[in-house]
Amino acid sequence: MNKKDHILNGLLLGVGLGFVLHPEGSVQTLVTVAAVLVPVVLGALFPDIDTEFGKHRKTLHNVFVVAVLYGYTVYFSNLQWVWVGVLTHFVLDVLGSKRGIALFYPLWDKEFGTPVGVTTSSQYATVITVVITLVELVAIYALIHYLPGVVPNVDVASQVQGLQTLVG
Repeated sequence: MNKKDHILNGLLLGVGLGFVLHPEGSVQTLVTVAAVLVPVVLGALFPDIDTEFGKHRKTLHNVFVVAVLYGYTVYFSNLQWVWVGVLTHFVLDVLGSKRGIALFYPLWDKEFGTPVGVTTSSQYATVITVVITLVELVAIYALIHYLPGVVPNVDVASQVQGLQTLVG
């Protein structure tokens, strides 16, 4: 996917996560959207920094990057949602594009993708992005509400409380 579609995916996912975590549409929903939106969008853009150095779709497009960013949140809460954006970037590049990504780089150069993707310049790229984002949100909703023990515990309450303190 292209930069515009990764931004769109991050924005839709950030807003969607607010409603997945607080479906009642209350002030709590809006505060949650505010807490997750910017970090998710930044995470959705982060992997493409490797276009400036290293090998694109390899250097920052692998499971080790997600592991490091997720591990970082164990000690520092300021990047709690960035790894979600990075993960959704990977999902878009694997499912939505023809090329795929090297998930296990630098240990293995093989790029993983699906035959159903489109090129980044395709007129259908944005439609594919929206469809994949909706599927991601449905999957996240199902994991949180129907299989709660499967998803790592992300402490939304502390982030929301911190935002409420800032907002007043």
